[in-house]
Amino acid sequence: MTQGSRSAYPGAKLGLPESGPGALAPTGSRVAALMIDWLLAYGLAALAQRLGAFSEHALSTSVLVIWFAIGLLAVRLFSFTPGQLALRLRVVSVDGCVPVGIGRLAVRGLLLATVIPALFTDWDGRGLHDRLSGTAVVRR
Repeated sequence: MTQGSRSAYPGAKLGLPESGPGALAPTGSRVAALMIDWLLAYGLAALAQRLGAFSEHALSTSVLVIWFAIGLLAVRLFSFTPGQLALRLRVVSVDGCVPVGIGRLAVRGLLLATVIPALFTDWDGRGLHDRLSGTAVVRR
């Protein structure tokens, strides 16, 4: 295979298996996990608002901050978010660094929060946020 040519299957260039545990997660599963995490963050923000932790005008910002914190802490501690746990996914480092460092996770989360980098994917289906942070979402 020549430099820059497509691999036989998504994840082959990263040394990941074609299917089963460790294979790149399909886009639908990643989006569904993100939605679960976002709904969890929304529920926690609504509860905090109801308890008077902040005003109703700060709800959307609170959801984003809670979502970011859940992602950062859960992936650092367990390698997956609650949504990824439900869908049997996890975040791995493509360079073998285990666990993924907090700095890389912060960059990944900030890029994902802006939404746009996730829309630009490579042949492997990894978004720009994963490419820039050296991570991939795989099946457990």
